[in-house]
Amino acid sequence: MVTGASAGVGRAVVRELAAEGATIGLLARGQAGLEGAKAEVERQGGRALVVPTDVADHDQVEAAAERIESELGPIDVWINNAMATILAPLSEIRPEEFRRSTEVTYLGSVWGTMAALRRMRPRDRGTIVQVGSALAYRGIPLQAPYCGAKHALQGFLESLRAELLHEGANIHVSMVQLPALNTPQFTWARTRMPKEPQPVPPIYQPEVAAKAIVWAAKHPRRELMVGWPTVKAIMGNAVAPGLADRYLAKNGYDAQQRDEPHDPSRPDNLFEPVDVDEDRGAHGPFDDESRDRSIQAVLSRHRRVLGLGALASAATAGILRRR
Repeated sequence: MVTGASAGVGRAVVRELAAEGATIGLLARGQAGLEGAKAEVERQGGRALVVPTDVADHDQVEAAAERIESELGPIDVWINNAMATILAPLSEIRPEEFRRSTEVTYLGSVWGTMAALRRMRPRDRGTIVQVGSALAYRGIPLQAPYCGAKHALQGFLESLRAELLHEGANIHVSMVQLPALNTPQFTWARTRMPKEPQPVPPIYQPEVAAKAIVWAAKHPRRELMVGWPTVKAIMGNAVAPGLADRYLAKNGYDAQQRDEPHDPSRPDNLFEPVDVDEDRGAHGPFDDESRDRSIQAVLSRHRRVLGLGALASAATAGILRRR
């Protein structure tokens, strides 16, 4: 099950899963994007079921899970990825906008996790992967709703993880913290900035995130960080949060805007989907400046092997020195 499956990271995850022969339940609001994702799965010989769902509605999420299990079989992996946001100073965000962003990005993942657990607990198996962000640890200006939701998910999963350990449940929960990504989010997010928004460079392609998310679904890991910028943001904030505050106050506004005036008439997807009639796919408009690989992400996924290799090398060197 993949939420937010119609575009961006979710769409890239669907492609990655399809390449491995997975059967996939596709949840999102945008009909055209969902149908496009289903077609891509079927072209690779897989099975997919489209279930248009607003994850902010608990009943819709529960109904989607019920339908997926009845038509496709038991849900083994649930990936929470759906999000919606507004980019603006807090003083310019209306209460209903903040609420909506929180309900999709935070509560949508909570409802998804609850629906997954209702089905995984009786079987005592399953994996829940939460798509996170470096912003789950380090908030930035102009994104208070999104940063707040990701911070909340971090705490939510820590509580849940402790409860599952207490129960002795064979259900794994992982959170994958992502860097800035080239997705359609920045072409359809609501904004009140004078210029069109952009991810804070360096920017990565969504396939980099998808590989890490699918890997986390198969290899239980408490947390997986993707990209050096993510590691630096999280570690830097732990060491010197005040310095980060001042740096972002000075640079965070310009870094999130491209040299293109914002068109206030363009549609946004905060309350209604944009990809109802148009399939936006996985990528945004930043292909020319986006990286298609992350050495850090590869090293992180294989840290155990690398660690054993380092120990073996050290042992060999010690033997040679003794000889």
